[in-house]
Amino acid sequence: MTTTAHRPAVRTRDDGSPVPGRPRPARNTRAHLLLGTVSVLWLVPLLWAVYTSLRSYEDTSRHGYFSLPHSFGLENFTDAWTQSGMPHFFLNSVLITVPAVLGTLLFSAAVAFFVTRFDFRWNLALLILFTAGNLLPPQVLITPLYRLYLLIPLPQWMSDSLLLYNSAWGIIAINVAYQCGFCTFVLSNYMKTIPKEISEAAAVDGAPVWRQFFQIILPLCRPAFAALATLESIWIYNDFFWPLTLVETGDKRPITSALANLQGQYFTNPNLIAAGALMTAIPTLLVYFALQRQFISGLTLGSGKG
Repeated sequence: MTTTAHRPAVRTRDDGSPVPGRPRPARNTRAHLLLGTVSVLWLVPLLWAVYTSLRSYEDTSRHGYFSLPHSFGLENFTDAWTQSGMPHFFLNSVLITVPAVLGTLLFSAAVAFFVTRFDFRWNLALLILFTAGNLLPPQVLITPLYRLYLLIPLPQWMSDSLLLYNSAWGIIAINVAYQCGFCTFVLSNYMKTIPKEISEAAAVDGAPVWRQFFQIILPLCRPAFAALATLESIWIYNDFFWPLTLVETGDKRPITSALANLQGQYFTNPNLIAAGALMTAIPTLLVYFALQRQFISGLTLGSGKG
């Protein structure tokens, strides 16, 4: 008994001639089920926070958090917005995030330009030094950094405390220093893909180094800057550790650290905190959806040359 192998159906025209085209790829059902399951598990905390924030504290305290809801409302969102002073802390986050992202990209681009365009003995060692800074956890640096911030003076117009400690400039400085390693690594790999002949031609025409950097190299690095700006905006905005440890005054903290204002001394409303956390996450979601293409490309940016 002979069997014939199953062949995919071939599309034909009205006259019977086959229609050229690529065969449809086979569906990988197992991979789709696995990815779908992981996605649902990843969204469970977010969905639970939304579910909790829409219920009143009286409902959950009487029936439990795992019970069916007896009422839904937006009272927790309005209370969190007014009780925690979110507009003021949102402004603090913007005043910290924007200068920190711009400073990180500028300093990282300068180091990457120097490492990739000039050949010297300690070229690779300098790049490794900048990258190695990201390997240290923040908890290791907090004690010497705290003592250092208590010694560095600032002008009167920059800080009322005259120190980096308890100042927005201190948070900006540590974010720039801590994020420069990753950005330098990515930008250096990206700049290696730019032909050196461009810089050499500009040098022959009499362009100084600073003009090559600002007018030639930086415009060519716009895709890298867009991806890194997306990533760094999300990371710096969501930072919780540095403002909590280096800012003593509550009204100077960003929105992520200001969520502690929703906790009482003897009573804490988890439903109210869930609503506040969801509103805090809205700017990062807007940045991600607005720059989604640059964010996805930034996951592999600088991973290879070519």
